[in-house]
Amino acid sequence: MSTPSTAKQGPLAGIRIVELAGIGPGPHAALLLGDLGADVVRVQRPGMLPGVMDRPQWRGRTIVEANLKDPAEIEKVLKLIDKADVLIEGFRPGVTERMGLGPEATQARNPGLVYGRMTGWGQFGPLADRAGHDINYISLTGVLNAIGRKGERPVPPLNMVGDFGGGSMFLVTGILAALVERAKSGRGQVIDAAMVDGALALSHMIWGMRGMGLWSDERGTNLLDTGMSFYDTYETSDGGYMAVGPIEGQFYAELLRGLEIDPEGLPHQLDPASQDQLKKLFTEKFKSRTRDEWTEVFAGTDACVTPILTFTEAEENEHLTARGSLIEIEGVVQHAPAPRFSRTPNGIPTPPPSEATPIEQVWAD
Repeated sequence: MSTPSTAKQGPLAGIRIVELAGIGPGPHAALLLGDLGADVVRVQRPGMLPGVMDRPQWRGRTIVEANLKDPAEIEKVLKLIDKADVLIEGFRPGVTERMGLGPEATQARNPGLVYGRMTGWGQFGPLADRAGHDINYISLTGVLNAIGRKGERPVPPLNMVGDFGGGSMFLVTGILAALVERAKSGRGQVIDAAMVDGALALSHMIWGMRGMGLWSDERGTNLLDTGMSFYDTYETSDGGYMAVGPIEGQFYAELLRGLEIDPEGLPHQLDPASQDQLKKLFTEKFKSRTRDEWTEVFAGTDACVTPILTFTEAEENEHLTARGSLIEIEGVVQHAPAPRFSRTPNGIPTPPPSEATPIEQVWAD
């Protein structure tokens, strides 16, 4: 594992970001931007340090404390925002306006400010002022209904599709795009990043297949939702599991070769009527050996067959280890900065602070 350093480097070095403390995708977006070299200052209520469950997400930050119900404290935050390139907030629509920290107030003082707003439902629409979580946002987009096996309930994909895939990643995309545009216009703008919009964008391929008549609303009957025998998971003799995904014909041939199945007389790979037969055959084959034995069989092949690892096992995976994809900060294993850059490489994030910095000392140049 790598160890933290104090070096602040990356393609966003010199960009200043103020993050109004929230949960989930807002802090994650700030983390990702900080990993890219931005100088991120998190503004949070007094008494929240040193943090508990969310503490690892504060890496690479400076933290200041402010009571956002106190006009004098608000003025201090505004002076900080005056020096910023980006502001990130994840409150319900209208909350920062009532604080005196909304786009109109902040951009009047700092016209170049990129104002990133992160919500589940968006800044307008019938549900804009309602509470919700990842599971709710993806439920209305059709995405949650599509995840699961035939005849079974939809399975929440952790909180990766709404909060982070459809949330923080699209907020980051919007902020970066706005910074590029600002270089031409000199002006900032407001970004309405809604998890419902992002989740729909992530599911573009499925909507496209559906539009071409190649995807059914019936869960577990399609190409990528366990409807096909060659895109599924299979249990091994020791209770482990293998991930199987050889969609292309030449890769499917390698799967059959590794399983020692004669393709002669076998139903066609894509025959919908034969998928149950093929699944039964593959199930029996994979149950005949352990996970490690099958891993060895398919090592070095293009069969698209890999072992399903736990998080603990992933820490020792040779590929992730070789790339340094995981690092350890304050005893917590977590992802290394991504993506990687050839000329302006990312630094290793610093640990989250245990003490707040006086707000007047931040960017005091």
